[in-house]
Parts: sequence; C-alpha cells; structure tokens
Amino acid sequence: MDFAELQGLLQLAAPIMLKGAGYTLLFAVASMLGGLLLGFPLAVARILPSPLLQRPAAVYVSLMRGTPLLVQVFVIYYGLPSIGIEFTPTTAGVLALSLNAGAYLSESLRGAILGVSKGQWAASHSLGLTYAQTLYYIVAPQALRIAVPSMSNTLISLIKDTSLVSVITVTELMLATKEVIATSFRPLPLYLAAAAVYWCLSLCFEALQRRAERKLNQAHQ
Repeated sequence: MDFAELQGLLQLAAPIMLKGAGYTLLFAVASMLGGLLLGFPLAVARILPSPLLQRPAAVYVSLMRGTPLLVQVFVIYYGLPSIGIEFTPTTAGVLALSLNAGAYLSESLRGAILGVSKGQWAASHSLGLTYAQTLYYIVAPQALRIAVPSMSNTLISLIKDTSLVSVITVTELMLATKEVIATSFRPLPLYLAAAAVYWCLSLCFEALQRRAERKLNQAHQ
C-alpha cells in the first residue's frame, strides 16, 4: 500500500472511527462515575469496624478483581436473561464496566482514607464531629488528593477496557474499526490507527490528572 492509498483509507475510516471513539469516551466516563458511586460506599464499608459490612464488601471486591472483565460482561449480557433480567448492549456494557471499576476504585479510596493520619480523626471527635461528619468534611477531601493518581489510572484502564464491550455489539472504537476492516480488508493500518486513538485519549486524561493534582495540591497548601 502506497502513501496515497493509506491516506485515502484513513480518510474513509476517520468518521466511523471517530464516532466509535466518542462512544468509547462516553462509556469510560459513565463507567467511572458509576464506579465512584459504588466504590466510595465500598471503601467506607471496608474500614468500618462492623464485620456485617466488611465481609460482603471484601467478597465483592475480591470477586470483581479476581475474575476477567470479559466474563463479567458475558454474565450480565448473556447470563442474566436466563433468570429474567435483561439489558440492552449499551446498558450491559456500562454496568459491567462500572461494577468492575467500583471494586478497583474502592481499594484506591480505602487506601487513601487510611492514609489520612489518625490524629485527624481524634481531633475531629474532640470537636464533637460525628464519624460521618469527620469523613465528609475532614477526611474525604484529603483522601481525594491522595487517591487522584490511582483513580486516573483506573479511568485510563477503562478507556482500554471499553474495547471488550465490542463482543456484545456495542459500537465503540474497536467494533467500529472492525467494521471498516470488513469492507477495506486492510487490518494493519486500521488497527494501528485505533491504537493511536486510544493512546491520544489516554494522553488527554494523563494531562487532566496532572492538572487535577496541581489544583488539589495548591488547595491543600
């Protein structure tokens, strides 16, 4: 393939792949938000002294981290309909990614919360703050600053993991690329182009991570 053919191929594929990249971005952000909504309660449950909360949370985290994301996608999309629970491909994809991300984010948040010195808790209790107030007003803002790097790593991983939802016919970047390959029969340049798009998305989020860290550090000073 000469340069002119390559240029023509990429021009033809660009609209389809960019549309798929948009879906990839939406999936990643939606799953990150869903993971945070799940991860924070899980992190709190893991540090509470009650075994009734600790053990189920620990089992959930272990299960989601110990099984492949692809298997989780299949269970949600293909397995649950057998017991009467059915989701659209988009909903199933976001749900699977959110449930998986929640387990990893909970560990990041738990480590960040435990990273706040115990003196902060003691000082807050001496001022009459409840456990929930201490967690919300004192500990959580500091824990967020500590957790930003690992949370952004999870988001970058989510961008790449969205490629797995192509197996349930969700038209994100990977499936869009496959559709173009099916009509052009030029896999190598198109897969390399898809890799470049994933890389660019990751670089953008790395830049956002650095900016968020600077902002949080300035606010903490």
